[in-house]
Amino acid sequence: MDSSWARKFTEDWVTAWNAHDLESLLAHFTDDVVFTSPVAAQLVGTAVIRGKDALRAYWSEGLRRIPDLRFEVVGVYSGVDTLVINYRNQKGGLVSEVLRFDGPLVREGHGTYLGEDSNPAGATS
Repeated sequence: MDSSWARKFTEDWVTAWNAHDLESLLAHFTDDVVFTSPVAAQLVGTAVIRGKDALRAYWSEGLRRIPDLRFEVVGVYSGVDTLVINYRNQKGGLVSEVLRFDGPLVREGHGTYLGEDSNPAGATS
């Protein structure tokens, strides 16, 4: 994964989140994406989200419940087919989004939190 591509992806990702533009954000994901997050368990009753439509429903519910959602990127880490975006959410909590790619699209994602924030309220990833 090229570092300039990773930075551009991250810029698009954070811009879409901060604009609450789910369709722009979801354009970066495969139709059969699998996404895991402890926040999903809180908001939609399951920690494993399967498919773009289910991901849209989860993130829509998150934005409904967290209208002041905003992310600030702290760091970007790239691997062979994996990108980690470390950011602060609107509550100041540190979160890492771990994204695995199939070509240019995310096929698998994981929202991860610091130990004390492992069951966070107020984040959507």
